[in-house]
Amino acid sequence: MALSHKAKRRWSLFILIFGVPIYIVMAVTLIDLLRDMMGRPSIWVELGVFVVLGVLWAFPLKAVFKGVGQADPNAPPEDEQH
Repeated sequence: MALSHKAKRRWSLFILIFGVPIYIVMAVTLIDLLRDMMGRPSIWVELGVFVVLGVLWAFPLKAVFKGVGQADPNAPPEDEQH
């Protein structure tokens, strides 16, 4: 099911406003749980986990964000709107 350009724009805004902050809270909670279970890891391990989690969220959502910043390809050209 292909999303329309308008739907992609709305979903991308919703994801950026609500989804990413929730994902950040979940990532920090995961690190805190790992700290409680195994003790504090090295700063490089923590940094690596945060970098991986920081990039990982974008891959499944790539299709939603692709082309959102462009003009609507299905909209009529500007010169025909009188």
